[in-house]
Amino acid sequence: MTTISNSDGSRTNSRHRRLAQVLAAFAWSFCVVLLWLLFFTVTVRAQSEAAPPAPTQAAPTDQATTATESHPDQTAAEITAHEEATTFKVNVKLVTVRVVVRDAQGHAVGNLHQEDFELFDNRKPQIISHFSVEQPGTQAAKERLTSEEKPGEKQPSVPERYVAFVFDDIHLKFGDLVQARMAADHHLATLLPTDRAAIFSTSGQTTLDFTDDRAKLHDALLRLQPRPVAATGVADCPDISYYMADLIQNKHDLQALQTAIQDSQACLPLPSSTTSQQQAAAQTASMQVLAEVQRALAMGGQESRVALSVLKDVVRRISVMPGQRSIVVVSPGFLTLDGDMLTEFMDVVDRALHSDVMISCLDARGLYAMLPGGDITRDVPLSGFAAAMELQYRTASAQAEGDVLSDLANATGGAFFHNNNDLDEGFKRVSATPEYFYTLGFAPQNLKFDGGYHRLKVSLKKAGGMTLQSRSGYYAPKHVADPAEEAKEEIQDAVFSQEEMHDLPVELHTQFFKSSDTEAKLAVLAHVDAKHLHYRKVDGRNTDELTLVSAIFNQNGVYIQGAQKTLTMRWKDETLENKLGSGITLKTSFDVKPGSYLVRLVVRDKDGQLMSAENGAIEIP
Repeated sequence: MTTISNSDGSRTNSRHRRLAQVLAAFAWSFCVVLLWLLFFTVTVRAQSEAAPPAPTQAAPTDQATTATESHPDQTAAEITAHEEATTFKVNVKLVTVRVVVRDAQGHAVGNLHQEDFELFDNRKPQIISHFSVEQPGTQAAKERLTSEEKPGEKQPSVPERYVAFVFDDIHLKFGDLVQARMAADHHLATLLPTDRAAIFSTSGQTTLDFTDDRAKLHDALLRLQPRPVAATGVADCPDISYYMADLIQNKHDLQALQTAIQDSQACLPLPSSTTSQQQAAAQTASMQVLAEVQRALAMGGQESRVALSVLKDVVRRISVMPGQRSIVVVSPGFLTLDGDMLTEFMDVVDRALHSDVMISCLDARGLYAMLPGGDITRDVPLSGFAAAMELQYRTASAQAEGDVLSDLANATGGAFFHNNNDLDEGFKRVSATPEYFYTLGFAPQNLKFDGGYHRLKVSLKKAGGMTLQSRSGYYAPKHVADPAEEAKEEIQDAVFSQEEMHDLPVELHTQFFKSSDTEAKLAVLAHVDAKHLHYRKVDGRNTDELTLVSAIFNQNGVYIQGAQKTLTMRWKDETLENKLGSGITLKTSFDVKPGSYLVRLVVRDKDGQLMSAENGAIEIP
């Protein structure tokens, strides 16, 4: 039994040893597998961190490609892009002063430098932080030269200059308006094929958008007629102007009040044989004057506000035209008497300056003279004293009305034609632009955001017989400017301009594909040399952010549509050195009809220090 027992135990021990060996081998294999899986997991994670899943496919209207398309896993995490609507809002930042300098013969001077100018804000000298000299039409001439150098390519005919004619039919009298529209018709017949004109009226009753159709322009002119805000067709009694009403109501001018009362007694005679009747007549005349003062203030203020509102709308409209832009205001002038209207007036000036729009003015009254005694159709003439005083007030009112037109022209670099009946020559002068003008910009020192008025003065250190034309002042903002809105404004100004800038390494290319005789797809390609951008090192990566805007305009320069893209780059050193040799190409597609198109591409870096703007033109047959 013992032998058997030992034999069984030996066999049992042998089995245990074999089992232990199997378990040990299994454990070893398990450890090897576990280590291999752990290594594989770490490797996969590292690769995943180096290249996350590729982004979803871009919309067909917006595509981006790089020089490393064959290895997308190496760049997908290093570049992202998103598109947003191209919405802009005008916002004033630096104070801009446009200056036209003329020699003794009246010719514009264009060879001055920043150090030749002095600028004062409320008599305090300012540092000119922005200075440029502009020569209108230079870009258009450059584009014509480029097209002549490529005779084999068909270059589309695109407009070069836009002129908006604003007829102040609210304030114009019938005779003056007839003469003005005849002279305007003669001038419009002389426009060049590359000119586009539009016609607007302050009443809003006559409107024609920018066109080169001479027949439409002629018909629009013929539709113009006086349209005062509150016309009664009956002579006012007493006849109190907006200017006199302001003197009586707001400036408490007793002499103006007495003149108006005498006017009322003359045009509305009442029985005054007895003392009581005389007192009653005087009281009636006073009440009539006060009622007419309130009516004149309300009507005159409304007419001025409407005129300023239309001018602001026209500036906004023409500011989106891609080229040389100017406005011609045809008016007898109007008054901006209260603080709110003065602010609106300055807003028109600021919008024009920031949109590179010149405003010229033509006083449609021509060479006019005031008639002593007022209207000769009056049944009862005024007394000598009242007639003299009324003549004085009407003369002062006419001067103040013309000053508004003069200020508009001087502030924006335009021309002011007045005291001359040769309206044909007048339209020729106000439609032309000076050969040169200067743009001075400065950041006011210790500026208070209180909306206060600041007087400006620009002078030359050595005048030498030269004269200057510039704005006389500005209103301080009432709040701090928003940097995001400033960036939008800067991009918008660049989009709706023809000036080319090359701060960033960007190239513009265009392609088109016709899907039918009436449908086409226009592709705007922006090629960015990514290796030569100005990067900042953040978390070990080369970072930069670009905003790209593509916009297309039709043959009349009318904005059709645009797309804005933000490109964020976070390149590794290896990618930046070895994988971006041919740069990045971004593609934006637009659905269009066959025709001629002007293409504008603007690229801005995040800080706004660098910007590029390129022009392109394409003909889709």
